Amino acid sequence: MGMRVWEDMRFYYLIIRNILVIPPIIRKLRRLTENNVSESECYAYLQRIVRRIKRTGLIRTKVYGTENLPKEGGYIMYPNHQGKYDAYGVVYGHEIPCTVVMDKARSYFPFIRDLLDMIRAKRLDKKDPRQALGIINLVAEEVKQGRRYIIFPEGGYDKAKKNKLYEFKTGCFRASLKSQTPIVPVVLIDSYKAMDSFIIGCVTTQVHFLPAISYEEYKDMKPAQIAQLVKDRIYEKICELK
Repeated sequence: MGMRVWEDMRFYYLIIRNILVIPPIIRKLRRLTENNVSESECYAYLQRIVRRIKRTGLIRTKVYGTENLPKEGGYIMYPNHQGKYDAYGVVYGHEIPCTVVMDKARSYFPFIRDLLDMIRAKRLDKKDPRQALGIINLVAEEVKQGRRYIIFPEGGYDKAKKNKLYEFKTGCFRASLKSQTPIVPVVLIDSYKAMDSFIIGCVTTQVHFLPAISYEEYKDMKPAQIAQLVKDRIYEKICELK
């Protein structure tokens, strides 16, 4: 328990530095949600929050490969998962609105709940296969209509993981098969250092958007094969960057 507290010191430091602004931010999030403000305006506010997190958390994020993002239509980004900062890092590098699928069990913490509501994120219950399938089908339909999603195929992370890869869950790739839209593998490097470490001073993380995998390339594959394809491409990039 003591070690875990030390590993979360950067996260607690970030909260302390923002303790006075968190309540007004939550109120603003709720107003935007209740007033059904446009997705683009909500996303602009989300990016303002991310910039504040980076500034007050002493986080630098280098972004590569934005030219690989599809110019039109919906798609799903599948990043490796390292820690609490991961989605913020992707959002920082992704200029046009996107949202996320998050574990329902972790989605009702203060601030996180209101943030997810504002960006119309999806909550997936890992313990309820029927609910999870319904969420995947709903995501597929929205992506087909042009929305962009972040889904973490590893499903979770732990403190020892760092830049390693764990098993990719196959079910989430059904959303791409059903929507028949591009898959964008995303590589996160040192993202765990931002909020899940005890490192003094500024840290640097990296976000790499890899070339999109078109539907034509994966349409005849099974979900397990697609999962392996995406994992292999992420792994190759991590090895290249070592």
